[in-house]
Amino acid sequence: MNDKITRLYDELKSQAWDGLLVTDPKHIYYLTGFASDPHERFLGLVLLRDQEPELIVPALDAEAAQAASSVTRISTHTDTDNPYDLLRQRTGTGVKTFALEKEHVSVLRYEQLHTAIGAAQYVDLGPVLQEMRVRKTPEEVQRLKHAARLVEDALRHGLTHVREGVTEVELVAEIEYQMKKLGADGPSFDTTVLSGPKTALPHGVPGTRKLQHGDLLMFDMGVYSDGYASDITRTFAFGKLSTELETIYNTVLRSNEAGIAAIRPGVSCASVDQAARAVVEAAGYGPAFNHRVGHGLGMSVHEYPSVHGGNNDLLHEGFVFTIEPGIYVPGLGGVRIEDDVLVTSEGVEVLTSFPKELTVLG
Repeated sequence: MNDKITRLYDELKSQAWDGLLVTDPKHIYYLTGFASDPHERFLGLVLLRDQEPELIVPALDAEAAQAASSVTRISTHTDTDNPYDLLRQRTGTGVKTFALEKEHVSVLRYEQLHTAIGAAQYVDLGPVLQEMRVRKTPEEVQRLKHAARLVEDALRHGLTHVREGVTEVELVAEIEYQMKKLGADGPSFDTTVLSGPKTALPHGVPGTRKLQHGDLLMFDMGVYSDGYASDITRTFAFGKLSTELETIYNTVLRSNEAGIAAIRPGVSCASVDQAARAVVEAAGYGPAFNHRVGHGLGMSVHEYPSVHGGNNDLLHEGFVFTIEPGIYVPGLGGVRIEDDVLVTSEGVEVLTSFPKELTVLG
């Protein structure tokens, strides 16, 4: 068993749980090294007290699981089998307390699991896994850095296709094609390219709008590489901007830098958000910064911690998250600048390195 699974067995013992089941594919990869998208099929890692861990996989994934998984006890089920019969055989009767990932388990799957296990009580395994995942190991940090380098290379390529009349979706297509060519597993979320007044939409959808001189041009993008995500936003000028748009850009840049400067072990998530937000508010754009300053990053592009003004959880060495202040003015445009950051023993390391000063294209 690896250290992560040993930690779960320690939790079984200390919490007096009879067993636990992990079903989120990301967590199974995190714990065993086996990566899979089972679609609607059952995939689960079962830990029972005084028994070795068991991985239950669809039969069509058996060879891949045997090659990749650190768990050597592997059971399979075909499309005509009932995988919950395997759980019933393993757990037997008299189960009192059983741990599940409540956020991941659907009502239908819970009903199927309860029919098989019949536990008197189900507890949430999610907080244990969250606590394990939030502090990134040196190996995880290296994977995150690699994902950051890949997305920045894809962005550089995308910028070579910027010209008057190019559409947002054309730039998206070029970028996502380049991600694969560079070796990424794929985008970590739908690549966003917005231009002109559409940049005022924090979650705008790329379309057929053509780039014009005087536009802002925003890229929000990330990749998955070796199971870990990157997430970066950069905003550019295409031609000369209005005075107000330049002011907005420089305000967001100072906000981004203030948020990063506030990061160190022992400070709260709220204080980081407040440091970035104070710059925007002092410039008179407070209401136009209408989202949190950042979110956790790792195997998921959005994970714990949520870095907002109401979260008083403290930062610790190994936390990785984004800093992404923005100002959005309807009808005019918006600017967001986003970096990926790591909390270190002495402060912060910025994992993204793409230049942030206002760059004029075209």
